[in-house]
Amino acid sequence: MNTSANSEPRLTSLSHGGGCGCKIAPSVLSEILKNVPQLPFPKELLVGIETSDDAAVYQINESQAIVATTDFFMPIVDDPFDFGKIAATNAISDIYAMGGTPLFALALVGMPVKVLSNQTIARILEGGSEACRAAGIPIAGGHTIDSVEPIYGLVAIGIVDPKRVKSNAAAQVGDILILGKPLGVGIMSAALKKDLLEPASYQEMIANTTKLNSAGPDLAKLAGVHALTDVTGFGLAGHTLELARGSNLTAQINWSNVPLLSKVADLAQQGVITGASGRNWESYGKNVLLPKQYSAAQQALLTDPQTSGGLLVSCSADAANDVLEIFKQHQFLDAAVIGEMLPKQDQPLVISP
Repeated sequence: MNTSANSEPRLTSLSHGGGCGCKIAPSVLSEILKNVPQLPFPKELLVGIETSDDAAVYQINESQAIVATTDFFMPIVDDPFDFGKIAATNAISDIYAMGGTPLFALALVGMPVKVLSNQTIARILEGGSEACRAAGIPIAGGHTIDSVEPIYGLVAIGIVDPKRVKSNAAAQVGDILILGKPLGVGIMSAALKKDLLEPASYQEMIANTTKLNSAGPDLAKLAGVHALTDVTGFGLAGHTLELARGSNLTAQINWSNVPLLSKVADLAQQGVITGASGRNWESYGKNVLLPKQYSAAQQALLTDPQTSGGLLVSCSADAANDVLEIFKQHQFLDAAVIGEMLPKQDQPLVISP
């Protein structure tokens, strides 16, 4: 018999890790995939798995290409509606990160039906539906299973002009790096689990994680925008590394310019961090050159897994103001210039104070 809503446990207590912090660490994923055979890609597949990009892109004619992605995870918050909305917003972001426009979605639902009430599960789906409504797309179907941990997400399908596809592998020397959202979601979620997150900070986290990265298609129209990705489970360092490696360049991040959510620096200083942050560093830390006086708290923020994080744009210097203006038009008021792309050096990612 399905449980009642009044007797069920906190959502976050049912998951071993929440949000994009559930991702398998980059080095482990690479080891898993290295011997998996791959068929030759058809020429119509413009973007595949080669550079760990945000979505696959398949050209269907001269002016249209399909963008396809999927993303799902366990609860990052206890409110079921908020969880569903965050998970759906995060999945749709991969379409925007390719410069595409979402068309429709399919729901991926795994729920412990003997632990969670029908009402709670319905609220998760309602949250996802609300995110899709805000994006202007329907949920056209999906698949459900009875699982030990609550899992929710989407398959998202979009469309893009092949000439405007923005991968994470086309940055150029001299490009400016601009980040659309502040960092700190993973640390906030860790604080929430420990009952250390103030109500105002919780609302700030929800506003950040449920804001659609709708600036993507407008950014893709700018000739000066060369590469685009979103910052999620591998943290700012991990996704910047993917951009640098894919482009065969070195990225430099000016740490003092990186926007942060309120109070996350203090929380990190208190040791409130996620396990995924440490796993991220173990996976790719050897490829990051840190300044001498860089603290453990700053390192945790650099690798902090972001759920439904911001777009990271690599653009020519003369397009930077236009990029910031587009972010402003879409109400990304924390968007900031955080670094630049350099010729390839020994380390693909350099952090400056």
